[in-house]
Amino acid sequence: MMEQDFEDRQEETLHSVRRFESMLKRRENSFFDLDTYEQIVEHYMEEGKIEDAMQACDIALEQYPYSLELMLCKAELLANQGKHDEALEVVTQAEIFNPSDSDTIYLKSTIYNLKGDYQTAIELLTEILDIAEERDEVYFHIGLAYQSWGKHHNAVAAFKQAIEANIKNENALYELANSLDEIGKLEESLPYYQQFIDTDPFSENAWYNIGIAYSKLAKFEEAADAYEYAIAINDKFSSAYFNLGNSYMNLSNWQKAEENYRYCLEHEDISPEVYCCLGASIERQERFSEAIHYYKYAIQLDAEWDDGYFGVGICLCEMKRWIEAIHFIKKALSLDDQNAYYWLALADAETNLGNITSGMEAYQKSAELEPINPEAWIKWSALVHEQGDFDLAAELMVSAIDIMPEEAELYYRASIYLIKAGKYQEAFNYLETALVLSYEGHELMFEYFKSLETQKTIFRIIEQYKK
Repeated sequence: MMEQDFEDRQEETLHSVRRFESMLKRRENSFFDLDTYEQIVEHYMEEGKIEDAMQACDIALEQYPYSLELMLCKAELLANQGKHDEALEVVTQAEIFNPSDSDTIYLKSTIYNLKGDYQTAIELLTEILDIAEERDEVYFHIGLAYQSWGKHHNAVAAFKQAIEANIKNENALYELANSLDEIGKLEESLPYYQQFIDTDPFSENAWYNIGIAYSKLAKFEEAADAYEYAIAINDKFSSAYFNLGNSYMNLSNWQKAEENYRYCLEHEDISPEVYCCLGASIERQERFSEAIHYYKYAIQLDAEWDDGYFGVGICLCEMKRWIEAIHFIKKALSLDDQNAYYWLALADAETNLGNITSGMEAYQKSAELEPINPEAWIKWSALVHEQGDFDLAAELMVSAIDIMPEEAELYYRASIYLIKAGKYQEAFNYLETALVLSYEGHELMFEYFKSLETQKTIFRIIEQYKK
């Protein structure tokens, strides 16, 4: 019934918009009541048609010059265009006719926010705290002003006051979590969500937001449980399905992830992002041809969706179709040439195709863009090692160690390359550090030295160190 009422109202609004546009085209004067004008202006604002909304607002104000709603709409439109002083003039005029209206104060403070005058915005709101009926909303807007100012500790205090005044203020709960996240104390938001849920266990948004908090804290099992509760309350909650899919991806439960991405597509407008995520969940299950199918869907929806091209390229790599893979990865790079993982994938494909120089250049680019990713350095050094340049391979590992001194494999590889370069003392120094960081990692040494005599020598060193 509610859906039908919404559709009827939407159709009524579209009919009014068509009448209004016809009036303008024919330069006629037609009568519209205030509610209809408000619907027309709101429609244009939702569509992002700012100039049309402003024109409708001005025409409506000629007939209804004291309408608070229309004046606030005009002020909002002016503010969105960066005309802050003009917007404030309109709000000041609205205050003359509606001096105690809270929406007027909120909009005025928002405009000062946009101007960068955060102190004035906060002072305006503080002045009405004692007379406001909904104190939680005032505190909420004070919190938003502090957020814009970058003072997240103050914002946290304001949002907490909003929640104390009204535990059911979901917006304050959401923004509290955002500000706590900014100052590295996101976990402090969890008791507030729990308190909200205790008072309203059927709030899908509360469960959804607690899921987001757990996700940011990398507690993916707890996040999945929260999203499951949100979906149990509203089985058409598309965003919860999407986030639940992401949680299962982080838990390496590819099948569950796929299932929830498919549910998401059933309940929301199709998007390249969801298709790419669905493709990724299928790719992890090694159904590469099917994954390519969904990645290409994403590309069809948005020809500049670089993740789609990259996904196709990765699947083709897995299928050892290197030439085709390079084509798609290069397309992804043409859209985002600062993505280290795209360069790493290109390097792998070029190397497997036998294009050694191109492979080395791509590994180097990947390492430069994401220097804390050991994979790029290791693969780059391994390729240099294969070409017989042991000194350069060792230099690469030493450079990587300077950036990531906790990575044991880097020390083992530096030791291997230095032994092959005949620099034994230096090699054993790196080997000793590697054994301290990860004794189990020493098996790598035996992969590079096949001579039984050499293996015995290395084994004696390792055993001696172990003792």
